[in-house]
Amino acid sequence: MIEALPQAFALLMQPQTVLVGIGAALFGLFVGSMPGLSATMAVALLVPVSFFLDPVTALTAVVMTTAMAIFAGDIPGALMRIPGTPASAAYVDDAYNLTKQGKPELALGICLVTSAIGGLFGTAVLILLAPRLAEIALRFSGMEYFWLVALGLSCAVMVAGRDPLKGAVSLLIGLFIATIGQDVTSGYPRFTGGFGNLLSGVAFIPAMVGMFAIAEILRNLPTIRNAAEVQVKRIGSILRGTGAVLRRYPVNVLRGNSIGTAIGILPGAGADIAAWISYAVGKRFSKDPDKFGKGSEEGLVDAGAANNAAIAGAWVPALVFGIPGDSVTAIVIGLLLMKGLQPGPDIFLMNPEQIGALFLAFIVANLIMIPIGLVAIRLCAKVLTVPRPVLTPLILVFCMVGSFAIDNDPFALVIMAVMGILAWLMEENGIPVAPAILGIVLGDQFEKHFMTTMMKGDGSLAYFVSRPIAAVLAAITAVVWLGIILGMIQRARRQEVPA
Repeated sequence: MIEALPQAFALLMQPQTVLVGIGAALFGLFVGSMPGLSATMAVALLVPVSFFLDPVTALTAVVMTTAMAIFAGDIPGALMRIPGTPASAAYVDDAYNLTKQGKPELALGICLVTSAIGGLFGTAVLILLAPRLAEIALRFSGMEYFWLVALGLSCAVMVAGRDPLKGAVSLLIGLFIATIGQDVTSGYPRFTGGFGNLLSGVAFIPAMVGMFAIAEILRNLPTIRNAAEVQVKRIGSILRGTGAVLRRYPVNVLRGNSIGTAIGILPGAGADIAAWISYAVGKRFSKDPDKFGKGSEEGLVDAGAANNAAIAGAWVPALVFGIPGDSVTAIVIGLLLMKGLQPGPDIFLMNPEQIGALFLAFIVANLIMIPIGLVAIRLCAKVLTVPRPVLTPLILVFCMVGSFAIDNDPFALVIMAVMGILAWLMEENGIPVAPAILGIVLGDQFEKHFMTTMMKGDGSLAYFVSRPIAAVLAAITAVVWLGIILGMIQRARRQEVPA
């Protein structure tokens, strides 16, 4: 990797990559600052464009878009009390209350700087940890990968929310979708309904666009004409006072960075869960917990530091094992495969220049976040006044064109629409979408590694734990499920009404 850094830097500095990276950063700022639109949706909308880009340029665009969108979600949160992305929801009350107190600059300054610091911290962990894990992963056989995938799917249920049962239902929905098509071992058609287009399975990119973008459009449709309009604020010096706050809470910054990166590495988690957990931990150890939710600078530091740290952390399992850490990296895995890059430990040996360029892109994205973010905050009033009735149809058209353009297949529009309606129905009933996404992404691997291990072991289940690493992963998976079941039992007991 070190020897490949000069070539990686040269790839990143290609004129096309630089221009696309800047455009992607601005696009991420725009999408993130629009209430209701998520960083995942921004990346999903990038996929059709990335089809025409080389791998490094496409990955750079994803990194820039994600980093900027996560921060930009703080802008409408501070000015309108409407989080631009789910990751900003954890601390929106604190940011908005600081604005009502006449300190919008301080609120946005803390969010901006802590996001940049968190992103750099997560990137450092990604650079140091991913290659080391890759060396270990080279020793894995099918059974180790089976348990690793099982552990990833289990973690998705564990972090799905307060109701793990609904998380498990979501996971099963995703696994069922993954079985549509030909059997991985016999090639026999399954659940295709007679549609020849489904013999190769549910197309990944149209499914992702549908489950994120179309579901988001359907969710916001009833309130599209009543969307709140931004109240133009006078924004002074953004960074004034931010340094003093960070010097007052250095432990919170480090703790938020660590929690964000660790949660990001967990499959199926992501920046929004990282922000909530970091915020809750910060409140638990705060000397002034009553101020949280009422304009707490400490709360902003805790959660803001976790946001972008989780982004880089999520790339660790995606690159090393091909297991997405969040919904963005689920799309990235599809993008890597589309570009001929196979996620897994060999990617560091076979494509060191591209991976090195990716690491450098993370560093650049978080370094330029502050100057670009300062400009974005200045222009926030104009960005936020784009009429939603105008924006929504444009997004819908772009989704349709992008889904169709991947394979020039009209059936992709059907997949996009069906998956969008499915995701909307799931969320309307409190069923999280993230486990289903993970099930779709990993279902094929889960089945393949299960079947190959069964054949190697002549049908013996004991063979699945016959190697030390496999046994350890199996034990960890069992502990995770035990924790899920015990947690469900405890919640059920608390909800029991005394007779």
